[in-house]
Amino acid sequence: MFIADYHLHTNASSDSEAPAEAMIERAISLGLTEIALTDHVDFDDRYTYTDYDEYIPAFIRLQEKYKSKIRLVLGVEIGLENMLKEKVNDFAVSYPFDFIIGSSHSVKKYDLYFDREKFFGLFQNKKDAYTTYFDELIKNINECRTFNIYGHMDFVNRYGTYEDNSLCYGEFSDLVDKAMRLLIEKGKGIEINTSGFRYGLGQTHPSFDFVKRYKELNGELITVGSDAHRPEDIAADFTAAYDMLREAGFKYITLFRYQKPVFARIP
Repeated sequence: MFIADYHLHTNASSDSEAPAEAMIERAISLGLTEIALTDHVDFDDRYTYTDYDEYIPAFIRLQEKYKSKIRLVLGVEIGLENMLKEKVNDFAVSYPFDFIIGSSHSVKKYDLYFDREKFFGLFQNKKDAYTTYFDELIKNINECRTFNIYGHMDFVNRYGTYEDNSLCYGEFSDLVDKAMRLLIEKGKGIEINTSGFRYGLGQTHPSFDFVKRYKELNGELITVGSDAHRPEDIAADFTAAYDMLREAGFKYITLFRYQKPVFARIP
């Protein structure tokens, strides 16, 4: 039994064609008790994001329609960029989100998907590129204050242009520990994002070593999300994620109510 998928995209995100109701119906069929719809908001002209003045009334209608079958959590995934911190922070408090994922999709205004060749071409080697990614991630944590969970913390390895894009915790432990300690200090958490399996990385985002270290540092807030952009990927590889949580020492996953964490025991 799986509890909740806390990272889902509908056709309100520019990279998904899935109607919200299709995602909801699929989640119900899987027996999930709740889901967070976390459509994208990235402050980059190449992305479009939904008008939340229109989105929220439609979301409330879906909450009412499905309230006897599943809890719908009003979420959002915001692309964090410390250079745009005013936009990020202002947007985050403009709507009554239950749950906010903050993610690093861009580094120094280079989008890791659209600008991968340009970004990675700036560096002589992978270590320098990944170090810059974590340096910016730490700045995001310090300056983009309104989010609950840092999404796919080792995202940079998804779009690397190297023969070997792997990202080992041990090689960047000082930076990763600094980031995790900041998150814990600020009452924020991390997610286990299972999309790494779909992208052929053979792991979750982040990998087990990151999750284990977060627990060792007394981190408690951790969500599980598929990052699904289509119904068939909802709760994909959650068995592996739950096994990873148990192995790392977690007994609970985190859910959110009005951006306040609540805990559900891992089955």
